[in-house]
Amino acid sequence: MDERRTTPVELLWDLVFVFAVTQVTTLLSSDLTWPGFARAMLVLALVWWAWSAFVWAANAQASSSGALRVILLAATVFVFLTGLAVPRAFKNEATLFAAGYAVVRLLHLALYADASRKGDAAWSAIAGFAVTVTIGMVLLLAGSFASGALRYAMWSAAVAIDYAGPAWLTRERLRGLQQVAVAHFAERYGLFVIICLGESIVAVGVAAGNGYRPLSATLVLAVGLGVLITIGMWWTYFGRFAGEAEERLRRHRDPVLAAADAYSYLHLVIIAGIIIFDAGIKLLARGAVDAPLPGPERLALCGGIALYLLGQFASRLRLTGSARYVTASAAAALIALYVAGGGMPAWAVAAVASGLVGALCCVESAGEGRSRRRRGRRRRFVPTGGGRID
Repeated sequence: MDERRTTPVELLWDLVFVFAVTQVTTLLSSDLTWPGFARAMLVLALVWWAWSAFVWAANAQASSSGALRVILLAATVFVFLTGLAVPRAFKNEATLFAAGYAVVRLLHLALYADASRKGDAAWSAIAGFAVTVTIGMVLLLAGSFASGALRYAMWSAAVAIDYAGPAWLTRERLRGLQQVAVAHFAERYGLFVIICLGESIVAVGVAAGNGYRPLSATLVLAVGLGVLITIGMWWTYFGRFAGEAEERLRRHRDPVLAAADAYSYLHLVIIAGIIIFDAGIKLLARGAVDAPLPGPERLALCGGIALYLLGQFASRLRLTGSARYVTASAAAALIALYVAGGGMPAWAVAAVASGLVGALCCVESAGEGRSRRRRGRRRRFVPTGGGRID
């Protein structure tokens, strides 16, 4: 199980989520107010949960499973339809969004039922959270026919109940859900982070290269800085955190609950941070980069990166029990940049943010170098009666 890797059908499944994630960014950037932020995060929570749920169900299947292929391909169609409705999910396409999403969640349960039939997943745990999934989908569908505050309330309740199923209501039974194929599991979540970071590059490129204005020197600088920030965000996750998290999960005494907490729940904070940053950098590239960056855009840019780093901080703490305070300090510095950067040109805000992320990468790289040297010394000096082994 541990050596299983991502299959081609799962990569195809991921591609349709690129579209869904792009649509969430569009929803947020079109209304960068607190109500708009709440709507976008509600939709993101649903999109993320659908993707994450299928990771778990696929993790319990053999890579050659016919059921995995058929159900994932069917779900791909409905994820696309759901994503198509995202920008108007709170308007006249609410029912399309809710119905498409509900079908995806029911297909997930069908895939898990097949794994249970083969003896690769515990039916008692599946039956427990199937109840909360069903209640949540009924609320989601019913809410699509409501309007205004009632729809928001019903959809929020649907998300809360769906998330609560494995988190609290069936937590003890969740321990025996399945054997976690660690390599596959960590790889899948890492791939989703890459998908969302890729959206950052697409967002800034489309916004800057729309053909309606020339590519001035400051615009090119701002766009380049946005790409550098994205590279730095990639580095902070894959330079050290991703490998360390996978190794700790492999040796964890309670791998199912640790994976649920650190990946299914806390990685949502990481993904939300990327999406918020995507909206901020997109609006920066679309606006006047020589002028001060407006407060909402500045908060999205700086706060998005900070939230991303805090998600890593919390995930690492859950898996390893150790805190990386340099990561939390970088997040705090980015919030300070938002507060103090009101009079700075947009490109300068991007430059300082890029410098902060770059400094964090340097600190992380230096720490990883020290860790490798310590591991090397431990391998060279083995206590065998005082002898040295080279």
